[in-house]
Amino acid sequence: MGVPERLAERMSMAEQHEYLRARFSRRTMIRGGAVTLGAVTGGAFVPGATAQAAVPSGRPSTETVDGAHVAPFGRHLAYGTDPRTEMTVSWQVPVAVKKPFIRIGAHPWDLSRKIDAEVRSLFTPAGVGASGNHTQYYVHAKLTHLRPGRTYYYGVGHQGFDPAEPHLLGTLGTFTTAPARKTPFTFTAFGDEGVSYHALANNSLLLGQNPAFHLHAGDIAYGDPTGQGRTDDTGFDSRVWDQFLAQTESVAKSVPWMPAYGNHDMEAWYSPNGYGGEEARWTLPDNGPDKKNLPGVYSFTYGNTAVISLDANDISFEIPANLGISGGTQTTWLEDRLKKYRAAPDIDFIVVFFHHCAYCTSTSHASEGGVRQEWVPLFEKYTVDLVINGHNHQYERTDVIKGDKVTRKLPIGGTAYPETDGVVYVTAGAAGRSLYAFSAPLSYEGNEHDVDSVSSFVNVKGGKQNETVTWSRVRYLDYSFLRVDVTPAPKGHLATLTVRGIAETGDQVDHFTVARRAK
Repeated sequence: MGVPERLAERMSMAEQHEYLRARFSRRTMIRGGAVTLGAVTGGAFVPGATAQAAVPSGRPSTETVDGAHVAPFGRHLAYGTDPRTEMTVSWQVPVAVKKPFIRIGAHPWDLSRKIDAEVRSLFTPAGVGASGNHTQYYVHAKLTHLRPGRTYYYGVGHQGFDPAEPHLLGTLGTFTTAPARKTPFTFTAFGDEGVSYHALANNSLLLGQNPAFHLHAGDIAYGDPTGQGRTDDTGFDSRVWDQFLAQTESVAKSVPWMPAYGNHDMEAWYSPNGYGGEEARWTLPDNGPDKKNLPGVYSFTYGNTAVISLDANDISFEIPANLGISGGTQTTWLEDRLKKYRAAPDIDFIVVFFHHCAYCTSTSHASEGGVRQEWVPLFEKYTVDLVINGHNHQYERTDVIKGDKVTRKLPIGGTAYPETDGVVYVTAGAAGRSLYAFSAPLSYEGNEHDVDSVSSFVNVKGGKQNETVTWSRVRYLDYSFLRVDVTPAPKGHLATLTVRGIAETGDQVDHFTVARRAK
């Protein structure tokens, strides 16, 4: 977009947002009003407002569109603060519709509960990236007072399109709330998905695991292909999100899709923090430390397991566009969460997921020093059971680590004891984007090739610092995802997390167990 490279590299996300808004507004005035005033001077979206507010002038009015001819798409679920009783159903429509709603019930023939939905319109003008004037309409319905462990049927619609009509019953979906008690369950995880055949194949395999929920460790759709949040990124294309939500609907319409935000998820046009677009597309638990600056930071519990989503853009030395945006409040909140969950009588396991890797030997991004500096000491202090990352497009798993050193070798099929030994880190960033590389030989289930050490680097303030590490245990370079089976146990007995790396082929490339005495 014509910004000198050095200038773009120095600008924070907030400065990039200000630059784009000012530049686009000047151009708009010169051209004589290419878009409506609300699209230029307003925010990324207006919660609860009618979707027509941000439609570019010159486009045929959507007010005359018959709602019967408009089908919702891109359904995706997310837990509320309490997964036992709260769920948000979100979806997209290609044009503005009137009076969107959701129907819900215990049976497909009983959808008598009808709840109004909220429209969030997101306008992207021509010149901001590759797409022309493009308006997206995201619809959200928050469901509360649900019953734990119950499967519900739901249908989404609007004036002219009622999913309860007999000919539309095929559009219904289902979801199941979290149980009230400790029970065995499965969840899945990956990062760095994008839109591709490989991403679609991984989604199909995910659904076959019958997960209770799915964790997405950031870099979700790649509307911004460079991931730097730079003002000179002309490759940004908001339409990629339409493709992404259509691609993931087969899973996300029945499995809560819980994302953390990565560097490719910062989109400078929409808001000073880069997350205005994400806030239009997702409704996530609002129990984080800073909803204004860090909407992707939250936590929830399912059975005996607590899950924490973090935003590593806040502490990244490698890509510092949002470095320090929380002013330290995220790390303070993290410690409060960890302390609370570790003391809770009904929580055995703590799983933390976020984008930038604490420990990885990829030749691309490798390890993030900001994570090691800010969060790894807390993971060790509160004996976190599993840390899941993306960012590097491959599968890598560490031994058990404490103080940057191996405390227990963890071979394939081995068992880790975080109460005494340390933390295991998994990079699961091979969901669908082009793959990276390792400097050391591959080593995975059926093809083990142990090495004593691996040459790598860590991103620190001011650049890269070379390091030789001994903790890289499993290295697999093809498309894959993570499956975790959680098995509770009676008090005093060993509860387990059985963690598996699953390739796009369906083959198992890694497995290990995390064991902890149940409370």
